[in-house]
Amino acid sequence: MSQSEQTTDDEEDTTETTPEDTETGQQLECRRCERKQGLVGKYDINLCRQCFREVAREMGFRKYS
Repeated sequence: MSQSEQTTDDEEDTTETTPEDTETGQQLECRRCERKQGLVGKYDINLCRQCFREVAREMGFRKYS
C-alpha cells in the first residue's frame, strides 16, 4: 500500500458530527427538582417555574402586580 492510499483510507474512517447527528431539544433541567419542563432560563437561572416562584423573593425579584 502506498502512502497516498493510506491517507485516503484514514480520511474515510474519520466522521464529522453534524447537527443532525447530535441530540436536539432542551438539555437543561431545574437545579432544585431536576424537572425538564417549564424552565426559567433567563439570566441562567435554570429553575422550573414552580421552584422559581418559591425562591424568587430570596433571589431579589419583586412582584409588581
